[in-house]
Amino acid sequence: MGGLLKEIYKSRTLYLFISPFYILFLCFSVFPIFFSIYLAVHSWDGIGEMKYVGFSNFVYLFNDPVFWKALQNNIILWLLSNGPMLIISLAIAFIINLQLVRFKSFFRIAFFLPNITAMVAVVIIFQSFFGNEFGLMNYLLTELGLNKIAWFNSELGVQTVIALMIGWRYMGYNAIIYLSGLQKIPKDYYEAAELDGATLFQQFTKITLPVLRPIILFTIMMSTIGGFQIFTEPQVLAGPQSPYPGSDTVVLYLFREGFKYQHFGYAASVSWILFIIIGLFSFINWKFFNKSED
Repeated sequence: MGGLLKEIYKSRTLYLFISPFYILFLCFSVFPIFFSIYLAVHSWDGIGEMKYVGFSNFVYLFNDPVFWKALQNNIILWLLSNGPMLIISLAIAFIINLQLVRFKSFFRIAFFLPNITAMVAVVIIFQSFFGNEFGLMNYLLTELGLNKIAWFNSELGVQTVIALMIGWRYMGYNAIIYLSGLQKIPKDYYEAAELDGATLFQQFTKITLPVLRPIILFTIMMSTIGGFQIFTEPQVLAGPQSPYPGSDTVVLYLFREGFKYQHFGYAASVSWILFIIIGLFSFINWKFFNKSED
């Protein structure tokens, strides 16, 4: 022990230089995690004295229909946005990676641009596209002789708009990840498949998908985590109004309970239940892919 302390003392200058990162990490990452655990079993409005309530916050949560509705909305939005988005992203990456496609760098930049676009700008664009009265989509529907759709008056309409926003924003990001994986696949595989008369679809299903399995699992896991943390899209879309029908998510519910009603203990308990839900869905995805591989 004494020798270890001597070594640390000798290298004290080096430890001093790296200390800011660890101090910030402890203050803003580690401490909030443990404090939220403590906070989840207390009732606190952020100013007054904390009152120990045990598991009352969790009991109230499991009996709150608003929470279950928010969780249902979360799952629907996750399925509507991430499933089609990952499939289209993989198809885009496969097409860009083909030898006959030129200007690959241009397509990489073009598809990645939505991911770095400000979320407020994205919401404004989609509000103009899907406005109930004067939106571009309703204009096109009327030009085709169809009836207008009140997108923001129904749960399915609102969820469709949010799902399209999420898909459009992250499609290019996932396509770039898939493309990086595709470029690591030896071209000999595809050349041999072409000599054997394999079609593009057969090459995709027999070569691309099996080799990209770990990357596909990564994107599914990340989309699962992101899908259950949807907040910005419905929050900015509704603005100062209450959430549109079908757009109330668990994180939006958590934010409202904590920062609007000052139920910080209850909000902390919601965050830990959300953590367990995300972990459960991620574990199911991981087990499913491992089983498929076996």
